[in-house]
Amino acid sequence: MLDFNHQATFGERITGRIDAALVAEEAANPPREYLGGSRLGVACERALQFEYAGAPRDDSRGFSGKTLRIFAAGHLFEEMAIRWLRAAGFDLVTRKQDGGQFGFAVAKGRIRGHVDGILAGGPLDVPMNYPALWECKSLNNKSWNDTARRGVVISKPVYAAQIATYQAYMETTIPGIATNPALFTAINKDTAELHFELVPFDAALAQRMTDRAVRVLQATDAHELLPRITRDPSHYECRFCDWSDRCWRLPC
Repeated sequence: MLDFNHQATFGERITGRIDAALVAEEAANPPREYLGGSRLGVACERALQFEYAGAPRDDSRGFSGKTLRIFAAGHLFEEMAIRWLRAAGFDLVTRKQDGGQFGFAVAKGRIRGHVDGILAGGPLDVPMNYPALWECKSLNNKSWNDTARRGVVISKPVYAAQIATYQAYMETTIPGIATNPALFTAINKDTAELHFELVPFDAALAQRMTDRAVRVLQATDAHELLPRITRDPSHYECRFCDWSDRCWRLPC
């Protein structure tokens, strides 16, 4: 509930202006017209379909300023990790000669992905094979500890799906990237601890994600809604979904 009697503090006034500027910048960006490979592992296919179709989020303003600040901080952590790995002796390539990101586009450009980097070599005392996909995430303390303890495949299935999909589709342009395990890097945003994990290619997972992408594209083209993940609107996935209100207002 809005508190109309609340007087903004000095800090809230500045933060509000920053957030308003960030939201305006985001709104000025053209909408994405493809299905992102990094999103194929989300739990609910209908939510993925809403995202692909550009359905307005329940909050009509889109991403909040706070969320956009979190995104921006994640990019900074990634830039630091790149510098750290290079300083440690890894040949980490993040841009092509033309300055663009490494990535792929399939299904006439309707499915795309951009990778964080490609490891072309590294220190001899680190048991890795090259080339290898590199993916980096920054996580809060609780999430980082869970990932470090259980591994990315179990703790973060969306990231695992992203890695498998990227390995599969990048193989045609970078032979060997699907043969060699990817290097997953997680940075603890609270403590600066680092987690490194080799992730072998999971061809079956990559195929499931490809099949899912095709279902989303075909259903959207046919103006058909994919099924919900659950029949319970209080399901935890629904509680955190950006399209929960829209979804449960629909008859099925």
